[in-house]
Amino acid sequence: MTARRKLIRLTALAATTSVAALVLAACGGDGHDMGSMGSDSSASASASASASAEAGEQNDQDVDFATEMIQHHRQAIEMADMAADRASSQEVKDLATKIKGAQDPEIKTMSGWLTSWGEEVPADMSGMEGHDMSSGMPGMMSSEDMDKLDKASGAGFDTMFLEMMVEHHEGAVEMAKAEKADGAYDPAVKLADDVITAQTAEIEQMNKMLDKS
Repeated sequence: MTARRKLIRLTALAATTSVAALVLAACGGDGHDMGSMGSDSSASASASASASAEAGEQNDQDVDFATEMIQHHRQAIEMADMAADRASSQEVKDLATKIKGAQDPEIKTMSGWLTSWGEEVPADMSGMEGHDMSSGMPGMMSSEDMDKLDKASGAGFDTMFLEMMVEHHEGAVEMAKAEKADGAYDPAVKLADDVITAQTAEIEQMNKMLDKS
């Protein structure tokens, strides 16, 4: 009996040890999984923080630049649309098409930035009778200037358009230089650099066209 009891006890002990091992293994597995979950959660939070930091790289200058340049570009496009209808020179018409083709996509890009930053995209007031878009921005035409251009035609329109657009472009270059100096959002600073390059070249082109007229 003693030998049999010893055998039973050994068998029971072995069974208990096996069960305990299984429980520990299961707990160990759960612990590992939880650790992984914690690690995954931390990684996700870190990624979100990085994304937020990247989205928050803009400063007040970037917001002002996008907000004001959208309105500035809209007026340039309004002037370009007038040139498409009223200009007598094909060279002026071609320039107007080029200006609109460059600035319209930039408006969409800057509008997207403002939306992603939680900022308001300015309402499109171009073409609205009696509305003055100048609002202190460099190079912007007053409502009276736009009325004069709208009423001009032929060679007189061409000269007026070129003179106004030179001034308008000079204002845009000034705004872009301010963005390059104080902006923090890399894509906005890059766009400002593109504006300076493109519009400086167009200013030179328009001055040559004026010299020939």
